[in-house]
Amino acid sequence: MILHCTSSEGGPDRSMADTTQPTESPKAQRPRLLILDGAIEPNSKIAASLCQFFDLRFVGDVEAAQEAAAGSLVLADPSSLMPLERALADGQTGTLLSALGEGVCLCDAAGNLVWANRKYQQFNPSVTKKVERTCQETARLFSEQVEVTEDASRRFAFQTEDGRFYEMIASPVVDTNRATADGLRILAIVWDTTKSRRLQQQLDAIDAAGSELVRIESEAVASLNTAQRLTLLEEKIINFTRELMHFDHFNIYLLEKESKRLLPVMTVGMPQSVADYDLHAETTSNGISGYVAATGRSYICHDVQNDPRYLPGLDNAASSLSVPLRLHDQVIGVFNIEALSPGAFSEDDRQIAEIFGRYIALALNILDLLVVERVTTSGTVAVNVIGEISHPLNDITAEAEALREKVLTDPIALKHVDRVLKLVNIVRRKVEDVAKGPKSILGIQEAIDNSEIDPLLLNKHVLVADDEPNIRETIQAVLAKRGCLVTICENGQQAIDMLSRAKPGDVDLIISDISMPDQNGYQVFAAARRLDEQVPVILMTGFGYDPHHSIVRASQEGLQCVLFKPFQIEQLLDEVLTAARLSSPPRKS
Repeated sequence: MILHCTSSEGGPDRSMADTTQPTESPKAQRPRLLILDGAIEPNSKIAASLCQFFDLRFVGDVEAAQEAAAGSLVLADPSSLMPLERALADGQTGTLLSALGEGVCLCDAAGNLVWANRKYQQFNPSVTKKVERTCQETARLFSEQVEVTEDASRRFAFQTEDGRFYEMIASPVVDTNRATADGLRILAIVWDTTKSRRLQQQLDAIDAAGSELVRIESEAVASLNTAQRLTLLEEKIINFTRELMHFDHFNIYLLEKESKRLLPVMTVGMPQSVADYDLHAETTSNGISGYVAATGRSYICHDVQNDPRYLPGLDNAASSLSVPLRLHDQVIGVFNIEALSPGAFSEDDRQIAEIFGRYIALALNILDLLVVERVTTSGTVAVNVIGEISHPLNDITAEAEALREKVLTDPIALKHVDRVLKLVNIVRRKVEDVAKGPKSILGIQEAIDNSEIDPLLLNKHVLVADDEPNIRETIQAVLAKRGCLVTICENGQQAIDMLSRAKPGDVDLIISDISMPDQNGYQVFAAARRLDEQVPVILMTGFGYDPHHSIVRASQEGLQCVLFKPFQIEQLLDEVLTAARLSSPPRKS
């Protein structure tokens, strides 16, 4: 026999004849005892003895016992129960099943609930109704089989009207002592998959967004230059971060390998002070972003007030999430997000941000590779062209020289021959200039030969910074021919020093290379902004490769344009004229 003890807060049950109730014990003080049919006979001596201590009630089956079991002891004959029902009648087993995080229930072949653990009883009625109806249908399917084994099971998934998702596994429990379908029971395990399903949907959306993020080599953007591509990438990152992850305040740092500095390349919804931090990939004294860059581990700050690593960022920020940007298992930067409420970020948010961060790193790397490939290919093509046209040009020169000897007495014919020889030399020089790549500017000779003072440029003060002497001296010569007052600097630090000593209005335009050995183009741009927020700045880049990502950073803050060497001098002149129209009226010298 099985004695299943539960709490005995309830009073006596009067369903049994009064003759079984002892008169010695107060009825209100005696525990209730449920006896399943077959355990003992109602009129036996055992029953009479038990009546002295318990309020007895005989019930015919487990279903009836379940209805009356609260606050009772249960006495059952194991032979009258199916194996699983015997286990459920055991107090320890029931306690364990009730502690499970999943709902567990036992239903008969008609879908009637026989037993359920605590978790199942907490489900919404719409869920339990669906489960029990599914158990009934499953029992019908199993009953149609020739042989049903207890290791058989079926898996189901369903959604309720309130939009929640559930999954369940239904398994048959067979009573070998009963030959009819009534002996079939269905054990169901049910769990809520709403969170995991929605997380998966969000991950799928992030994956789709990431794929779109790195599609910058497609035909749709093939005609864009690097600055335009970076702007497009920035717009995509902002849109996807807001729409899919609901993050409105974030910034992206990229790691400079040599110095281990973290360079802010994108700041959204954050104060300027965030970009002004001098952060390095170090575990101490460099904020959470420095710690993440140094360790390669994500960091959730649930409360910024009590985290010593946190450096003030967003006004009234309460929590933050920082994840590394990885490329081929190397940390190349940090994606930092902040929120106004404490504990705003979960492990799911961390996982999503890490996945999206990989796409950001990949997209930035593709941009760099595309630009390097573009310039490398252009240089290779130019060298190949020189080789291909060298012999034809030599032949043209030889033929012209031979013709020249025959027309020495004909001034008009001689003039044409000399013109042919001059054009051959121009072709040679132009192709050689293209082959020089970033160390040259195209169309210089024509610009100098055909130059004249432009009233719009007269006495405009222009500062030019480039570590290539040919570049800065060429720009100086062309602009001076048109009336500009040009100051040249051999490097970025000279330009920054001059700007720091200048007063607003002293400089009308700054033209600076991006990649210089000391201070980069963004730092020159930032010095110009400190002098005068309205002064136009034109940046130039050699191989288009921008390791400091000056283009992205400066574009956010009002950069006029970027020129990619080797560019036509007419492109520069057009941008200079545009800047002149935007700046103050020309000053008298």
